[in-house]
Amino acid sequence: MVQLSTIASKKNRPNLHTWYRPTFSPEQGVLLVLGGSFLTGAALAQEWTSSTTLALICAFFALQAEHPLVVQIKQRSSWKPRFLIWGGLYGSIAIAIAGWLYLQTPCLLWIYGIAIAALVADSIAVFKRKQKSIFNEMIGFLAICLSAPLAYTATTGNISLTAIAMWILNTLFFSSAIFTLKLRKQKTSCPIPGIIYHSTATLIILAIYWCNCLNLITALSFGVALVKLAAIALKLDWYRTTKFYFVAIFETRFALIYIAIAAISVLPAHLPNA
Repeated sequence: MVQLSTIASKKNRPNLHTWYRPTFSPEQGVLLVLGGSFLTGAALAQEWTSSTTLALICAFFALQAEHPLVVQIKQRSSWKPRFLIWGGLYGSIAIAIAGWLYLQTPCLLWIYGIAIAALVADSIAVFKRKQKSIFNEMIGFLAICLSAPLAYTATTGNISLTAIAMWILNTLFFSSAIFTLKLRKQKTSCPIPGIIYHSTATLIILAIYWCNCLNLITALSFGVALVKLAAIALKLDWYRTTKFYFVAIFETRFALIYIAIAAISVLPAHLPNA
């Protein structure tokens, strides 16, 4: 009995060493979105400088700071030192780099403002247990895709309509995964919302193209999302029933194809000499 009570007390005793372990976002897909969007912005800038590298580090740590914040909000009733410490550390690094980049390029302030607004909206949605809503997930993609104009602005020192258009294009493409993935769930398996979304997104991109904010090939890169939707429609039973691992591979391949087309399409025939 003494041994059993000792074992029980050890299980109930808080592990004081857990806060030493770094916490990272378990969703690897967001890293692909972040890296892909940042790459398109850097390609649009047509060069890579030390400021570009700092912007990438800033975006990475800002993304990592969001995860412990969200988890802590979900806890509500108890404070977890691990989330507070690592979230604070990641956030401090992101803020420090963002501040340095702002001193070099003041027009980055509007990007920071949108990112902060998106974080506040996400935090409220998590608190209200609505973090899985389509609206909130789209806000998340909108915030992560800010890495494209962040890369462009930090590199070139100014913002352009093309960089904003690239941000919109990235947001529309990566947000399309929200509607395809929901086809796997019985409650959200109706294809009509996805069809409406892809049709609306196509019209938006066509409007941006007609305003000369995107070249033809870049605008057509959204066609990858339409091809993916058509492929899912042809293999709908497989898509709904197969393991998520294979769905992740399927989605990742189309994302990589899109990133390659979008990034290469804005590069010049010959990069300028360093």
